[in-house]
Amino acid sequence: ALSLQGARMVLSTRFFTDFTPQASFDIKKCELHRLEAGPSETAVLTREQGLQYYRTMQTMRRMELKADQLYKQKIIRGFCHLYDGQEACAMGIEAGINPTDHLITAYRAHGYTFTRGVSVREIMAELTGRRGGVAKGKGGSMHMYAKHFYGGNGIVGAQVPLGAGVALACQYQGNNQVCVALYGDGAANQGQIFESFNMAALWKLPCIFICENNKFGMGTSVERSSASTDYFKRGDYIPGIKVDGMDVLCVREAIKFAADYCRAGKGPIVMELETYRYHGHSMSDPGVSYRSREEIQEVRSKSDPITMLKERMLSNNMASVEEIKEIDVDIRKVIEDAAQFAISDPEPPLDELCNHIFANDLPMEVRGTNPWVKLKSVS
Repeated sequence: ALSLQGARMVLSTRFFTDFTPQASFDIKKCELHRLEAGPSETAVLTREQGLQYYRTMQTMRRMELKADQLYKQKIIRGFCHLYDGQEACAMGIEAGINPTDHLITAYRAHGYTFTRGVSVREIMAELTGRRGGVAKGKGGSMHMYAKHFYGGNGIVGAQVPLGAGVALACQYQGNNQVCVALYGDGAANQGQIFESFNMAALWKLPCIFICENNKFGMGTSVERSSASTDYFKRGDYIPGIKVDGMDVLCVREAIKFAADYCRAGKGPIVMELETYRYHGHSMSDPGVSYRSREEIQEVRSKSDPITMLKERMLSNNMASVEEIKEIDVDIRKVIEDAAQFAISDPEPPLDELCNHIFANDLPMEVRGTNPWVKLKSVS
């Protein structure tokens, strides 16, 4: 007779062979500006990709909800801008570019830090300002970095010219890489963005400029802040694409198209991802004084990015309800473990205050708040 364990193995093996290995989906057509043809209107999703996308997006969601909880307990302090609701943007972008490509964003950066390869533990510890954080506890919510990821930038719109500069470096080095420079609808009227567009177009830089339009810049709706809300047309002489930012497959296909366009040496492209944030602008904004709870609930029920992906997979027999539940349980454990680490890990000691000012190896002396206070900086 088979042992119970053996029976389980036979059952699970049979179970997994029953799943659909891949499926093709019709996705929403993108609006185009100065383009003859746009991204594909069908997307192929394998079972492995679907499970990976689900795990990544659900981890982002749970991480942000845990950050909300720790903030309310006053364990996380200061600026804290949460990304829940917008997960399909970060996941779709990462799925459409290579790990060696470059990405820079504004201060709603926790999700991108995770998709660029930083662990939940390091992100959570950074939020609580501990030594084990990704920036050694010195960056906090807005300033996290990874290989080919340049932050986390606190000045509205300032990351866009920096992204154009990274794209210039890609072009100069001839490495066939692209840079994704993200900004929000609230930053879309910044002068430095249009200066960056101009230089990128003149020099044909491999830069994908992406406006994550979550409908509100702080508490101001896009209709009240922008004379034109067609952000994908704002590049004027630069081609543009408007994408459903709540559908991870739409985002992925659009990014693949844009990356191919840039790699072909055609210059920059502007993209608008229509998305929505469930939280307020930051933790100091309850998020319901300029929009109703019903509006938020309606978006959640009709176009939540995680629910949409899950339903696609379940209805096409690409995963089981039990399997999805197991992933959810696993994610909860990861988040709880990270939260415990973020609370128990020590804060950086005072003698590390001035470290890593310069990239050179020689220790240097740094003047403190007055000429008699001398601090040491080690790189």
